[in-house]
Parts: sequence; structure tokens; C-alpha cells
Amino acid sequence: MPPVRRLTAILAADVAGYSRLMGADEEGTHERLKGHLGELVHPKIAEHRGRIVKNTGDGFLAEFASVVDAVRCAAEVQRGMAEGNAGAQPEKRLEFRVGINLGDVIIDSGDIYGDGVNVAARLEALAEPGGICISRVVRDQIRDKLPYPFEDRGEQVVKNIARPVPVFALRPETIAELPMPDALPLPSVPIAAPSRRRRSIVPSVAMAIASVLVIAVIAWWVWLAPCLVQRCLRIVDVAVPATSREVGHFIPTPT
Repeated sequence: MPPVRRLTAILAADVAGYSRLMGADEEGTHERLKGHLGELVHPKIAEHRGRIVKNTGDGFLAEFASVVDAVRCAAEVQRGMAEGNAGAQPEKRLEFRVGINLGDVIIDSGDIYGDGVNVAARLEALAEPGGICISRVVRDQIRDKLPYPFEDRGEQVVKNIARPVPVFALRPETIAELPMPDALPLPSVPIAAPSRRRRSIVPSVAMAIASVLVIAVIAWWVWLAPCLVQRCLRIVDVAVPATSREVGHFIPTPT
């Protein structure tokens, strides 16, 4: 039976200089990496409908059904990492290198294998710390969909890949300037505007209530008042004898 395969966007990432960081502060580096993965990386991947395939000790491998989602997720992760490192000492900063490729992969026990995964790993190794490298097929898929100015790095000969790989790179400085969804400007609304609107609504509501009351009174007078008058006349007809009505006054009967 042939193996199960599918076309998927592969995102490979590792921490630049991880061995040096672990040598200087093993426990601290491990805790910081775990914090970044739990608080930033994993939520971002889930937000963009991706899946963590596996953690690799100093990084991770993820897959996405959409190339656009994969690249957008990578940019937002790198932006978040840069913001998280802003107050850290240079020798303690954790910076990911990210490579993204689109390939037909083998699925086995939740893991993914194949040439497409290997190319993503080689692209990762070519990326700057805090940067992203993508293949030509990825760049062609996102060209008119994402406003990310990837630089053409030409064809690169990489380890264990038979043919040269066209590489496109997004530098950390460029990522920092990208418009992110959370950074979109909110519409400017004067603070006093809601108050003026509320004040203008109150008189309108009062006038509407008064109009309803006037209509109700008129309706009562037009429809109910004649009925009450007729009812009162019937009561008088029953209570007053006919002879008294003929002479205009009531004459008591002698006992």
C-alpha cells in the first residue's frame, strides 16, 4: 500500500546560536525558550490554522494548509520575538531563523517526511537570526497576497539537495516595519461625540413618548367616550320610571 501523502506548507525554525546560549546559561535558556513557545509560537500557529509537527530541542517543525497562513504566521512570530527581546541583554536574546517551503510530503504517525521538509530545513539555515527565507514556489504563491518585500538571494547550493534552491529572504529590519493586524490604526472618534449624541437622543425619546400619550388620549375620547355615555344613558333608563321622564321630574308615590 503506498504511503499517505499531501501537499503542505512546511515551516522549520531553530534558535540561532542555541549551543552557545545553552553553554552560558542552560536552565535559563531552556526556560526562556519554553516560555516563547508556549506564550507566542504555539498560539500563533493555532491562530493561523497550523499544526506543530514536533519540537526539535532548539526549534520546531510546523505545517499549514495555506502558504499565506504559514508566511503570515512566521512574520508575526518574528515580530513578537523581536518585541520580547527588546529589553534583554544581547547575549541572552533568543532569535529564531525560519525557513518555509511548499512540498508534497509523506505522512507517517503524525510526522512528515520528504524532500520538501529537507528544503525547508536548508532555507532555515540560510535565514538571518530574526529573519525568514522562503523558496520560489512559496514566493510565487504569496506575491500578490501579502505585502512582504522579500529580497531575491538567487539560487543557493545547499547540503544534501541535488539541485540549487532559489531563495527569497525577509530581513529582521524589514519585518519590524511590516504592518501587523494588531498594529492597524483605530478610527479617530472625538471623545465628546458620544455625549452629544446621547443628549440629542433624550429629547427625541421624550417627544416620542408624549406623542404616543396624546394619540392614546385622542383614541380613548373618540372610541371609548361615546360608549361610556351610551352605557350611562341605559343605566338612567332603568333607574328612572317612564312617567317621571314624561313630566320632567319624579313624583313620589303616596303610601
